[in-house]
Amino acid sequence: MNRRLIAGALFGSVILAACGSTRPSGAGNGTTPAAGSSPAGTAAPGSPTGGTTRTTRVPAKDAKAIVLNGQGNNLDAYETDPPFQTQRVIKTVADDPNGLDINAQLCLFPDGSKRFIAGEDTGQSSGNTQGWGIFQMSGDSVGTLAAEEVGKVVPTYQGSADNAENYGCGFLSDQRLLLTDVGSQALGPADGQLIVWFPPFRFKEGNRYCKIDVDIATAQSIWVDSNDDVYVASARPSDEPNATTAGVWKYSPPFPTSDTAAGGCGRKDATGAPLADTVKKERVITPGTNGLVSPAGLAPAPNGNLYVSSVFSGVINEYNKDGTFVRTILQPPAGETLGAKPYSTGTPLGIGVAPDGSLFYADIGLVVDPAKGPGPGDRTGSVRKIRFVDGEPQPPETMATNLDFPDGIGIYLPG
Repeated sequence: MNRRLIAGALFGSVILAACGSTRPSGAGNGTTPAAGSSPAGTAAPGSPTGGTTRTTRVPAKDAKAIVLNGQGNNLDAYETDPPFQTQRVIKTVADDPNGLDINAQLCLFPDGSKRFIAGEDTGQSSGNTQGWGIFQMSGDSVGTLAAEEVGKVVPTYQGSADNAENYGCGFLSDQRLLLTDVGSQALGPADGQLIVWFPPFRFKEGNRYCKIDVDIATAQSIWVDSNDDVYVASARPSDEPNATTAGVWKYSPPFPTSDTAAGGCGRKDATGAPLADTVKKERVITPGTNGLVSPAGLAPAPNGNLYVSSVFSGVINEYNKDGTFVRTILQPPAGETLGAKPYSTGTPLGIGVAPDGSLFYADIGLVVDPAKGPGPGDRTGSVRKIRFVDGEPQPPETMATNLDFPDGIGIYLPG
């Protein structure tokens, strides 16, 4: 597996994270005992290639969510209540010759089809290009889940200073798919990408897309609101004139409707791929205050606000959609510093919110090595849950520990 550490400079050395790996095709499934806990799609239903239906699934507030997390290039699923029973839904290639390497943000297709998309870069070391896999989930409870890869989308990547990395995902209301490619991670040009994909989605060839932005400095998570405004986290600063530099950016519709000039995609990028004629974007959150250093994870609060994680500072903040700071949800205890051990409350990268309002985060277990500097430690990652009582966040509960680079969270709603 190839891992990626995203480093930048914002008031000193700043670390974020994404991850990549290596893999073949097929999906291995199996169950594992309860995780080492501390205190304890794509297509319209019935069509493998999809459609353009506008049906959106709105879960009931009492729906029993299942948390998905990619770690060590495996895909794990967790119950949301103690003892946080878990199942390994997809095994990595290292553990299963028919396995896959899973990572990045995970997004459930909003059509009720039980399909989801996640980073999938199997076989990367053998020359295969990393992309995003589309999976059909079956089963309604942890221990009964299975996932089959039914599609894959792979764009062109710019000449990044680092290996290209998949990360963010989201959907517009008509099920156009949005994805971010991280781009250069520590140094080099701002060449992360925001891409819109058009249904139907096939296994690999013939998928149509248009690049919306090719100037993002270390692109991370995506969140799409009810108005189809698209929020994207950019984790690294850049002084390039056109760069989508560190912060949270809002992209406003209309977005391209096809990969042609008639659909608003008449330009070409440096790779020859379709590029949007225009892009309307504004930075709504600028890092540097309230503990926000390296914006990475995005997730919706139940009241319509936005949660934003900051890996290096161990913070999750809440903001209004216009970028106004509301409050801090998570921060390390006073006096703690990042060193040979992670913060006791973790370093959150991917985040997700269940229908009951609980907030889940993937802690990559950032430490500071005196020789190598900051980076994920050896199995120092965890998955954690924040409950709210009368609207107030409670101390995080540890769902699993000793994890290897957990970087993304997805919320699966069975039934």
